[in-house]
Amino acid sequence: MKFQQGYSQKQQQTQKLAMTQELQQAIQILQFNTEELQDYVETVSLENPLFDVVAPKIQSDLMQMHSGAVKEESFIQIADHPVSLFEHLINQIHLNYRDTFIREIMLVLVEYIDVNGYLRVDEEEIKEELHATDIQYLDALTLLQQLDPPGVGARNLQECLMLQTEQDDYAPELAYLLLEESFDAIAKRKFEQIAKEYQISLPQVQQILDYIRTLNPFPGASFGGQDSNFIIPDLTLVRRDGQLVVLSNKRGQLRLNFQENYFNRLKQQADEETKIYLKEKLQQFEWLNKTLGQRKDTILEVGKIIVKHQAAFFEEKQGALKPLMLKDVAKQLDVHESTISRAVNGKYIETDFGVFELRSFFVNKVNDDEDTSADEVKQLIASLVEQEDKHKPLSDQKIVELLAEKDQKISRRTVAKYRDALNIPSSSKRKRFD
Repeated sequence: MKFQQGYSQKQQQTQKLAMTQELQQAIQILQFNTEELQDYVETVSLENPLFDVVAPKIQSDLMQMHSGAVKEESFIQIADHPVSLFEHLINQIHLNYRDTFIREIMLVLVEYIDVNGYLRVDEEEIKEELHATDIQYLDALTLLQQLDPPGVGARNLQECLMLQTEQDDYAPELAYLLLEESFDAIAKRKFEQIAKEYQISLPQVQQILDYIRTLNPFPGASFGGQDSNFIIPDLTLVRRDGQLVVLSNKRGQLRLNFQENYFNRLKQQADEETKIYLKEKLQQFEWLNKTLGQRKDTILEVGKIIVKHQAAFFEEKQGALKPLMLKDVAKQLDVHESTISRAVNGKYIETDFGVFELRSFFVNKVNDDEDTSADEVKQLIASLVEQEDKHKPLSDQKIVELLAEKDQKISRRTVAKYRDALNIPSSSKRKRFD
């Protein structure tokens, strides 16, 4: 009797452990992004001969709708073979310059250009290593700095902007000279000092600074590296009869292809041990297929709630976001808050104006007793700054007062924090003289 009782306890513990493992795997599958999920499922398929994996296609339904003439094959080819900055520069050197010692120096210098396009090298050390004279090194550097993109090969920001200005036939007449002689004054926005020194008007100074702002401080950043990652959206947002409709992105989902003929053939000829093996692998396939379906359904349901709650954002194309917490969605779906967290991290929704991570639609209230999000307040601040008199820009305190008139009571410190988050300079730096 005692033995039977002990055996019963052991049996119950074993069953509980198995259920826990399945639950942990299901939780992990929900947490995976598309790429991680594909790696996981393909790993499982290597140990299970009853199914293979049909990988998702890179191009989604919405992308195909908006790219009619672009073939998916060419899209993938471009994605798999991006041109790096290094390759771009090397190709230009080989194409435009003869095989000389100067070209040899250029090819060496290219290896010291970072991803942003800046030359990071000990010049004296390189000259000594290559046995190059100062003139030879300078000739090679000058030719390197004339390559595309403009500004590449610069040794600092000032030189980068000067190189771009030098190569631009439409640059304001004094732009290069100001960058060369008064770079610190430009950075500190000393308009009056610049105007007096160069005997030009404040509007002319303003025009030159406006031009300088159009230059690229990171000329190499637009080039890809050796690898290129694509976001494959889990959801697609479409408009039907004036309504926002959320759909699972079928082309972005992997599928399990069950080898039914192989299974039936093996089952008919199998011995008892093989039948047990087949049963185990069949159960694994059925569980995995079911879990993938539940993952898809969970993400879709969460996406529908997000779109309904943040309708203003999608209707106005990046309008203000309303306060939304993980626990709010969890309550509606009657699941744990951690489930919602896993369902939105690394999962994306594709719209006709961009691709967004689901996590980004969760924003806190400004104050616990107000139904206003930080995003809405940021939108108000941006709107006030946009409409201000640029000759007399609004101070942070004045913005506080204007927000109070709109029933948004926040501190000056909070305004400054949100303004910085929006990359809006202080009022002294927003002042214009034209």
